[in-house]
Amino acid sequence: MPPPDWTLQSAPVTAPNAMVVTAHPLATAVGLDVLRQGGNAIDAAVAVGFALAVVLPDAGNIGGGGFIVHRSAVGDVQALDYREMAPAAASRDMYLDSAGNVTDRSILGHLAAGVPGSVAGLREAWMRHGSLPWATLLAGAIRLARDGHVIDSARNADIGYEVDALSRFPASRAKFLTPDGLPLPTGSTWTQPDLARTLQLISDSGPSVFYRGQIADLIVAEMERGGGLITKADLSRYQAKWREPITLSYRGHTIYSMPPASSGGVTLGEILNILEGYDTLPAAGTPEYVHLVAEAMRRAFLDRNRWLGDPDFVEMPLERLLSKSYAASLRARIDPRRATPTPVTAVGDEGGGKHTTHYSIVDARGNVASVTTTLNGGFGSAVTVTGAGFLLNNEMDDFTSAPGKPNMYGLIQGEANAIAPGKRMLSAMTPSIVLDPRGEVLLVVGTPGGPTIITTVAQVILNVLDQRMSLGEAVAAPRVHHQALPDTLRYERDGLAEATVAALQQMGHAVKMRGGRSGTVAAIQRTAGGWVGVADPRYAGSASGY
Repeated sequence: MPPPDWTLQSAPVTAPNAMVVTAHPLATAVGLDVLRQGGNAIDAAVAVGFALAVVLPDAGNIGGGGFIVHRSAVGDVQALDYREMAPAAASRDMYLDSAGNVTDRSILGHLAAGVPGSVAGLREAWMRHGSLPWATLLAGAIRLARDGHVIDSARNADIGYEVDALSRFPASRAKFLTPDGLPLPTGSTWTQPDLARTLQLISDSGPSVFYRGQIADLIVAEMERGGGLITKADLSRYQAKWREPITLSYRGHTIYSMPPASSGGVTLGEILNILEGYDTLPAAGTPEYVHLVAEAMRRAFLDRNRWLGDPDFVEMPLERLLSKSYAASLRARIDPRRATPTPVTAVGDEGGGKHTTHYSIVDARGNVASVTTTLNGGFGSAVTVTGAGFLLNNEMDDFTSAPGKPNMYGLIQGEANAIAPGKRMLSAMTPSIVLDPRGEVLLVVGTPGGPTIITTVAQVILNVLDQRMSLGEAVAAPRVHHQALPDTLRYERDGLAEATVAALQQMGHAVKMRGGRSGTVAAIQRTAGGWVGVADPRYAGSASGY
């Protein structure tokens, strides 16, 4: 049971045929409309992706990138990587000052942007699996941008968090703030004519206009205006890539997740492999349970930070990292009564946020799409492309700017993720699909949240499979996070009982309560009564089906 002060409760939605769960009700409605028109899960995923660029601009994007894990109704599983890439002019030490310290140029402004992948990725997914016309899939997003939508309190607050950053750039100030510099007010109708025009061009001409035509020209002009690096050649070279998904087994279930350049699937696999060795896990929320989960997370993140990077640039021992024998060796070094200190070389401050968004879709035929996309920080680099109406990412901060130095999420990473021209920066995004022992889809799950993405997805899966929670309970339950460095066990506000915190401290854990929540899951479960969709009560998303 959660602690007595824990008040979050999910509102599950059940439907017999199909389900869409996203971080915005209008995006959910766009996806569901595509499914009702006879579209499949990828059709709906494309439509939702473009709609989120309109209604969830702090995370929804066409100026960023993402990942899709797709399972067809006949059981084929594929992973699509449309992660951003470093421009050709990027260099290893580009964000360091003369003293070797990391500057904020990897976070804010034009230099922080990697080459966007979202438009290429959504088109590539549609080319392989889509069924409805391309223009049909963009129609909902175009309508929302052209005719406008009402700003709700959640989106007003999102803009409010980033007023200072957005106000620094004229196009962002004009798009997101009132003339007196305040966030767009709750209840106002927001039209985005520049973005509507951009989406119409993509609808008419496909990704060529974005990577080689008029929109590319606007991106390059924006780069020149602010000292960024992305060129027309960088844009024209960009390609989304199909990759072999990470395949895991856990207590008779099969889990598909994202391979590098995402660290999500590998790190999730290590956590679950370590915990699978315990015949029965303690009850969630107890000191014994939190301790074991944290120690598994610690070991998985140490490997993540040392070994993982863009597979086109680095060799990674994935088979060893994901082997049950390797997990057994890690498990053998866990003391059930004492924390294992992380070897400390530097410390940072663990982060998270609404910089990323996840959506889950199941169609009436049984096709499944688990999709996570990102701009990295909230509103990305805070730079809106003048005349095009969309934000650019600040994804370059996900590289190792300096080995041993933390990035904006406190992750301390190694040489495998160093900056190089044309390289994809390591991600934590973990879009996942879980099959039951009969091979039927059981769960579709993912979340935003920086490095907490991996640990959040792991805990939702553990809550359902080990703790026997309903999906609503599993998503609403309190979460913890450990990422090795800083050597701190974080928990959500009111998420652990005082006695549990004290017991963990006695075990040697440095325990710290987060100021806010951890992740905003969008998940679907197959039950005897139909598909159950859950939008995380931590944020104003929605689930809907038919």
